[in-house]
Amino acid sequence: MSKPLIHKGRASISNTVGRFEKQSRQAEDDGWGGLDADLPPLPTEIIIDSSRSLISYNDSPDIPFDRSINPYRGCEHGCIYCFARPTHAYLGYSAGLDFESKILIKPDAARLLREELAKRNYRCAPLALGTNTDPYQPLERQHKIMRQILEVLAETGHPVSIVTKSALIERDLDILAEMAAQGLASVYLSITTLDRSLARSLEPRAATPQRRLEALARCRDAGIPAGVMVAPLIPVLTDHELENIVTAAHAAGALCADFILLRLPLEVADLFHEWLQQNVPLKAEHVMNRIRDSRGGKAYDAAFHQRQRGSGDYANLLEQRFRLISKKLGLAKSLPPLRSDLFRKPSAGGQMSFDFFT
Repeated sequence: MSKPLIHKGRASISNTVGRFEKQSRQAEDDGWGGLDADLPPLPTEIIIDSSRSLISYNDSPDIPFDRSINPYRGCEHGCIYCFARPTHAYLGYSAGLDFESKILIKPDAARLLREELAKRNYRCAPLALGTNTDPYQPLERQHKIMRQILEVLAETGHPVSIVTKSALIERDLDILAEMAAQGLASVYLSITTLDRSLARSLEPRAATPQRRLEALARCRDAGIPAGVMVAPLIPVLTDHELENIVTAAHAAGALCADFILLRLPLEVADLFHEWLQQNVPLKAEHVMNRIRDSRGGKAYDAAFHQRQRGSGDYANLLEQRFRLISKKLGLAKSLPPLRSDLFRKPSAGGQMSFDFFT
């Protein structure tokens, strides 16, 4: 038997070609034992994203925003459960190791954003960041694309909501605190587990759970409305931690909490199953069976409103437990709404538009 495809610091153990590709590849042992040797570290490859637009719009009835920005496509955090993995197939890459190691960046994101906000027909509404891939993933330390985006949003008085698993958000507290004082910014820290060992395996390059709690406290101290997103809640592996995560986040300063049941669309189901068999083999089938119990017998149900919470007795029990702990701690259902009335259009050339003076 060949050795599993395991690279230190990566969660995926396969790199199956994208679902739109005509050809496939498979490792074969040529008899020289090459597949049994230790694999070298897998470096991150940076690819320039030449997209001509930055803001993505949606009309989904089960999410509270209609526009978002993703400065990076792919995510170096490498969370094995990430529902965004299948988007890499549209680029000709794998949802497995490629998603973690081939990262598309948008170095001119601030310029594109300024141009889109300056358009005559643009109407302001809160922008969401971190809803697909994390804007504060490790590459952000070097490229600072997220900070440049925030500078444009602060300059124009544009509201923004951020979800992240990274303590790197502390770097931008100066901008976010000033925006929050005007009702223009809010933050959610996403926490999957409080178990450091499990977190290292599930989400190998994300901040430790304790660092995320510390970042949440730093947001609170800076006056930024912040909440916790228990995401994803994984049956059998982390579902027993629901109350502990919410309680810890409340102690760190979270004003509200929410949770999302594990989502396994398309390629993610096989990738996650591989991870289970490699890391928790005795629990693998138990986890998958419980997932199917909450997804109408399937690994995933993409129906609006069902995809976030699931259905059936198990999903209903999770919902009841979440409501009880939220009520006990006095947590709100959501953060305060952001203001959109302070927005002023920039010009594409960097000067304020005439609307600013009227």
